[in-house]
Amino acid sequence: MRNCLVALADTEPLMEKLFQYRFEGSTALAGHSFGNLFIAAMNEVTGDMETALKESSKVLAVKGRVIPASKESVRLDAIMQDGTVVEGESHIPEVRKKIRRVQLFPKKVNAVPAALEAIENADAIILGPGSLYTSIMPNLLVEGVAQALKHSKAIKIYICNVMTQPGETDKYTASMHAKAILDHTGKGTIDYVLVNSTPISPEFCESVNSQPVEIDDEKINALGMGLIKADLSSETDPGRHDPEKLCREVMKIVYEMGPRTKF
Repeated sequence: MRNCLVALADTEPLMEKLFQYRFEGSTALAGHSFGNLFIAAMNEVTGDMETALKESSKVLAVKGRVIPASKESVRLDAIMQDGTVVEGESHIPEVRKKIRRVQLFPKKVNAVPAALEAIENADAIILGPGSLYTSIMPNLLVEGVAQALKHSKAIKIYICNVMTQPGETDKYTASMHAKAILDHTGKGTIDYVLVNSTPISPEFCESVNSQPVEIDDEKINALGMGLIKADLSSETDPGRHDPEKLCREVMKIVYEMGPRTKF
């Protein structure tokens, strides 16, 4: 939520830097980001995470809306292929086991009505980029969100990560990323998969202990999705998307392939 606020903020660079600042040293604040503490404090002051985000948006002069999928306190657990269960988002990548599926605890968590309304009225819905199991999936597991996605007439685009994520998506191809989402939500939540086609040097891969996500065209098409390849890699950080390249490609998809009646 902090990253979403900062990304949409129309404010001074210093404020953005402040929100992303992470405390160092050996104090009780070490490792915490100022932005997270600010949002947590706003949540306690307003008594409601949705309201906290609205008020934080005013402080940062946010253009747009940041809406939580749910206001309830939840934990993310992962069931591994060997049957073991790992509790807590931060612990999931640490065990370095293949993930079978993830789930929320408690399993039934109510969605924020404004989030479901936004999905229903959207022209385009973008999933990702981000950690497949620990960033994207939790939102889709909130009660009613996946169903709202299926019923929405918006064009639905999944942005696949440039690189695999150690401890989470090791050796995953593009189709394996997309299939994992379908396994958790059912068909109808993705129309197009957008993938990076720019080669990544072996030297960079070795330096980050990761590999480019392999594009397996036929398997993606077999899932009932369209595949779109584009040069999306950042020149300064090849393992990540270039924001401007990604923006251009997403808008191209939306305007060329989205519902004609909406534009």
